[in-house]
Amino acid sequence: MEVTRIFDLLERYATLFPKDDVFGAKRNGTWITYSTKDYIEISNNVSLGFLAMGIKKGDKIVTISTNRPEWNFVDIGMCQIGAVHVPVYSTLSDADFNFILRHSDAKIIFVSDKQIYNKIAPIVAQIPTIENIFSFNELQDAKNWNEIVELGKQNTEKFQNQLVQIKSEIKPEDLASIIYTSGTTGVSKGVMLSHKNIVSNMKSAIDDLPLDNRHKILSLLPLCHVYERLVLYIFQYKGISIYYAENIATIVENIRELKVDGFNTVPRLLEKVYDVIMEKGAALKGIKRKLFDWAVKLGLRYEINNANGWWYALQLSIANKLVFSKWREALGGNIKYIGCGGASLQLRLARLFWAAGIPIQEGYGLTETSPLIAFNSYCYPGLRLGTVGRIVKDVSVKIADDGEILVKGPNVMMGYYKNPELTAQVIDNDGYFHTGDIGTLVDNQFLKITDRKKEIFKTANGKYIAPQVIENRLKESWIVEQAMVVGENEKFASALISPKFDVLRKWSHKNEITYNNNVEIIQHPKILQLFQTQVNEINATLGDYEKIKRFRLVPDEWNQNTGELSPTLKLKRKFIVEKYQQTLDEIYSISKNEILGK
Repeated sequence: MEVTRIFDLLERYATLFPKDDVFGAKRNGTWITYSTKDYIEISNNVSLGFLAMGIKKGDKIVTISTNRPEWNFVDIGMCQIGAVHVPVYSTLSDADFNFILRHSDAKIIFVSDKQIYNKIAPIVAQIPTIENIFSFNELQDAKNWNEIVELGKQNTEKFQNQLVQIKSEIKPEDLASIIYTSGTTGVSKGVMLSHKNIVSNMKSAIDDLPLDNRHKILSLLPLCHVYERLVLYIFQYKGISIYYAENIATIVENIRELKVDGFNTVPRLLEKVYDVIMEKGAALKGIKRKLFDWAVKLGLRYEINNANGWWYALQLSIANKLVFSKWREALGGNIKYIGCGGASLQLRLARLFWAAGIPIQEGYGLTETSPLIAFNSYCYPGLRLGTVGRIVKDVSVKIADDGEILVKGPNVMMGYYKNPELTAQVIDNDGYFHTGDIGTLVDNQFLKITDRKKEIFKTANGKYIAPQVIENRLKESWIVEQAMVVGENEKFASALISPKFDVLRKWSHKNEITYNNNVEIIQHPKILQLFQTQVNEINATLGDYEKIKRFRLVPDEWNQNTGELSPTLKLKRKFIVEKYQQTLDEIYSISKNEILGK
């Protein structure tokens, strides 16, 4: 069955994968599943319901929802009638919601629960073009999405032929979705993706996944995240069962109880898994602690394709039996695939997890490229640690003179919604999209990302600094949660550091340090010396012009809700600079003699 439009997945399912658990979700403590038949019938009824409501091709429909099967039903339901899906993060500010709902020309909104409904309803009340809000959960104050399903059932005879006709007229080049970027530096942009953009990208990575219709995965990244959405389409293409995590707090529990074969994630979540493992290892005593430390050190030296030789392989097999097997058991014992994207993954984490038999396939892309540009396969020779993988099929990449990654292919977006001027700025006359990322090609096939072009800055001495490289080094420290390197047009580089406060509290208790709050703990001389030691160790690995001459600890834990991180957990640099402008002013008011230590 040829798939050229997103909704063609339904017919492929019907033909190749009649199964009882296309989707699964936990309701009232019990996992419930939806079959192939359920998926097709519910999606068709949603389409018919939309037609009965007067929804037409090109109308915009917004979803603001947690991960759940209903999202897929309305997604396909929209696609089949040519409506445009606008998935939106639930963690945005009121101002961002207001902008996106107005800018997208939304007519209908789906929300998942009461919390989101209460946040959105007052905003919607001020936008007359929005006709309805529907909730997936049963809410007293809102219409329920099942009303659309029932409306579709009641109008099957009236609209069935029309639905068939509309589907036949939808072209691969037609607009399927508008995805608003997270906006780390400014106002969000509406990326227009066609069926062809998404489907071509879906097909480009199918052979690189070690899973098939016998397997099941857990979906935990937001479905409005273009990476999670694309890979879920890939899973559907391959007939893989998709189960949805209850929430962020139950991810590991859900992985274990379902014994899933894989999931997609972002580096920040893997860093937290690593922190938990290291914390548990630190609590071991005697021979168990020595074995743990030995296995970790061994894992950090891991190379693919048995490049370390037979003696290393023998030691690793012992470490696997004695230590790493317990890590795999903690993740259900069946993990064959972890897809990772959205930000740079620390190489040491990739080595350690691969050594432990927990394979991480790192990839790279942007919303504007649907998103995959490069992806690591699950085995040699299609895998290269320290890179984001080989360029995917049908996509062309070239490196500009200044190091910027340029991309051309059927995955490159149609453009930015209502912004042809900005579209023309990022897609050149030869059809290449300018990613804004700096990178190199290793062995002319594996892409390595070094930094964001817009984030690279020049010091007053004329030296260019790539902050992400240094920030990742800082985040390797056991006491650093987040860090942002600054110093544009200044004489030296500095850093704002958000500590791991839970770790600091334990360390402070052990070292008899008293404090009342975060402000006091980061000002304590012993804490400052602890961080200075860590910064000194990192500085020893950097060039003179890259060294962090000054740092400041901040009393805040950076996250999405407080605004320092985007929904994809990237630093919102402009926001952070504005928030800590007084601190930055203090850093750079230092005299030249102080800088030189005179």
